[in-house]
Amino acid sequence: MTEAASNFEGLLREALAPVEPPADLVERLEVTLQSISEMAADELEAWELSAMRDPRNWVRPAVAIVAGTAAGGALVVLGARRRAQAARSEADGRLAALDRSAQQAVRKLSVQTRRLLGER
Repeated sequence: MTEAASNFEGLLREALAPVEPPADLVERLEVTLQSISEMAADELEAWELSAMRDPRNWVRPAVAIVAGTAAGGALVVLGARRRAQAARSEADGRLAALDRSAQQAVRKLSVQTRRLLGER
């Protein structure tokens, strides 16, 4: 019984292991969302206002509006996330440079302190 349980736990651990997404996933997703948005806009452009009288003709434009809005919203979220990551990495770079500068200042201060204390 315990052997089967440990085997099951091992299988679960293996199945639920984190998987890194492909490097170009965001670009592919953006291209797909842009394509959906463009197709929705094309569908709405092709729709004739005279067809508005018949409710059976409302399905395609309604779907185009929903799909275009969802794709546009997702593009906005992806763009905001990309900008936030860029700002975060820029801040990390500045922080690392500040850390190196502070370390150099502490070393120089330490050397000067040793010199002053050693001369007395």
